Amino acid sequence: MSFPILTSLIVLPVAGALLLLFVRDDEQHAAVIRNVAFAVSVLVFGETLLLWTRFSPTVAGFQFVERHAWIPAFGITYLVGVDGISLLLLVLTAFLTPIALLASWDSIHRRLKGFCVFILLLESAMMGVFVALDLFLFYVFWDAMLVPMYFLIGIWGYERRIYAAVKFILYTLAGSVLMLLAILGLAYLHSTVTGSYSFELTRLYSLDVPPHLQFWFFLAFALAFAIKVPLFPFHTWLPDAHVEAPTAGSVILAGVLLKMGTYGLVRFAFPLFPDAADFFAPYLAGLAVVGIVYGALVAMVQPDMKKLVAYSSVSHLGFVVLGIAAMNTQGVTGAVYQMLNHGVSTGGLFLIVGMLSDRRHTRLIAEYGGLKRVTPRLVAVFLIVTLSSIGLPGLNGFVGEFLILLGAFRWDPRMAALAATGVVLSATYMLWMFQRVNYGSVTNEKNASLPDLQPREWLVIAPIVVATVIMGVVPNLFLRSIEPSVERLINQVHQSAPARAN
Repeated sequence: MSFPILTSLIVLPVAGALLLLFVRDDEQHAAVIRNVAFAVSVLVFGETLLLWTRFSPTVAGFQFVERHAWIPAFGITYLVGVDGISLLLLVLTAFLTPIALLASWDSIHRRLKGFCVFILLLESAMMGVFVALDLFLFYVFWDAMLVPMYFLIGIWGYERRIYAAVKFILYTLAGSVLMLLAILGLAYLHSTVTGSYSFELTRLYSLDVPPHLQFWFFLAFALAFAIKVPLFPFHTWLPDAHVEAPTAGSVILAGVLLKMGTYGLVRFAFPLFPDAADFFAPYLAGLAVVGIVYGALVAMVQPDMKKLVAYSSVSHLGFVVLGIAAMNTQGVTGAVYQMLNHGVSTGGLFLIVGMLSDRRHTRLIAEYGGLKRVTPRLVAVFLIVTLSSIGLPGLNGFVGEFLILLGAFRWDPRMAALAATGVVLSATYMLWMFQRVNYGSVTNEKNASLPDLQPREWLVIAPIVVATVIMGVVPNLFLRSIEPSVERLINQVHQSAPARAN
């Protein structure tokens, strides 16, 4: 394809945001602002579907590569490309952005233009993170993404929004600074070996990094990514950010931003520093298993639905890190697939909690009960998304968790056995929450006259439901694009850590 489609995925949301700057931010132009932002996000989604149709699933390497000199004196290039690992993450990002905008149609009225501008800028930065093949470019997008999310939480969030926004950005920046130092160290090492600086990922893959440097560089990268996942014990910023963020912010935060941490482990930390990755993998897996159980137990006692879903993310993403640590075909393929599954199912849960919150202006589980009699269609959708989240066979969550546990069992059966308890705990807290909210008698009269799903809400939640079923019934539609790139990654890691392959 001669058309620079990857660049257009980055530029188009920015162009839409710039266009919105010329629209007056008042009630008379609110419909124009919403329609322009939504139309741009739908167009970006259409582009990612076009990219998917043109992507060759049999090619393991990077495709649609674009390269332009940027700061040649320091070896910095504008280099973007996509493989099977990043392709579907682009599709997920573009899929959730218009849904998030549509979900905010009736709930965001204050500073609407700024809200839509920040959503589009956030989409652009997220796209950049997943396509960047130059480490300096990756870092620029990684930090650029923080700014719009900070303002989305800090301006349009709930009561403790400033605290949550500051905590979010400080945690992420703390890890980012260490990662930047490691990136600069890699470029300097490349210059001592070859005589020229380079931040190009494929060149750095072949760089022979001394073991002692691998140790420190891996720690720097892994810490930045562990905070973003978030991996236990670096998770404490997440519940605050989720609870205080508006619904659209929670959907994008859970659906896409958290995946950047696990994506970073797969794309950068493990293949760049294979010996250090081999050494630290059991420790990462141990933290992942602790996070799986801890997140589930804490979720079980939450009185707030949104906080319960937030802690469930700590548990579910522990499975993803465990699959990556196993570093075999089943584990990593399952991890990449579970990134997509979590984005769809947890995004759907936050959408449903937002719908209930818009109706009752509370997220406390105790304030509900008996909704099945009042809003049967909403409860039916709620059930499907809940079952998807706990990994019911036939829905998307089952495939990813099964592959991860299979890969983990081949690597370390003890880790797999401990992680499997998280599956049981997940079913416990999710079904218990669902039962308390939706079954029984209507004990609160405020719930007796709640409206069922509205046409706009159907447009918001129906794509989520369809995606959970398709990904559960025909997973090979997605896995066939992922597997060749995963095989290539694993071979690359094992070449430098041959003992692990045995």
